[in-house]
Amino acid sequence: MTFVIPPASATTIPVAGGGEFPVRRIYCVGRNYAAHVREMGMDPSREAPFFFCKPTDAIVVAPIGGGARIAYPPGTEQFHFEIELVAAIGMGGRNIPIERANAHILGYAVGIDMTRRDLQISARDRGRPWELGKSFDQSAPVSLLHPANDVGHPTDGEIWLQVNGEDRQRSDLDKLIWSVPEIIANLSTYFELQPGDLVFTGTPEGVGPVRSGELMRGGVAGLTEIEVRVA
Repeated sequence: MTFVIPPASATTIPVAGGGEFPVRRIYCVGRNYAAHVREMGMDPSREAPFFFCKPTDAIVVAPIGGGARIAYPPGTEQFHFEIELVAAIGMGGRNIPIERANAHILGYAVGIDMTRRDLQISARDRGRPWELGKSFDQSAPVSLLHPANDVGHPTDGEIWLQVNGEDRQRSDLDKLIWSVPEIIANLSTYFELQPGDLVFTGTPEGVGPVRSGELMRGGVAGLTEIEVRVA
């Protein structure tokens, strides 16, 4: 096969124990912790989950023993963090039953859904798509991926984020409005999931701004922490 331009290199995430996870698509769940829904000025009733996507090359891997660096993006004065549990799909499927959803998950990582909040809110209020607020370069930092065979399928445990050592987000996975199996089952009714897909499962309350030079650290119980500095 001859390419007319050089093809993009594969986006991968290192896996604990060895190997790389090739990323195909990134799906994100909106408004999945009630307290976060309230702080965004919305009703936290248990409506059906909704989704948006980020481009695969938005991934920035935070290596073990040294954090990642991301640039403060153009066009915003409200660059916000959202700490999330990330599920990595290892087996594809469509219309996946809730009780079988965990079998489709290869493992878990910690991610930060970076957001240009002012652009997101402006788009939301005008009924426009969220891409400018959510789907920009370096908007999806992630940690090392842990196989579910090693860490299980977390349903509770602390999820947190600090900026310069100060707590900004701290909650528990048991406060998810929609559980991870419910998210996978619902998402698979709209898309045929494939190996290599990532699912960001939502963020708790406490989202807020980060500025150039500041350091974010975050984690989910049982997984490798993530560290990201804003350039």
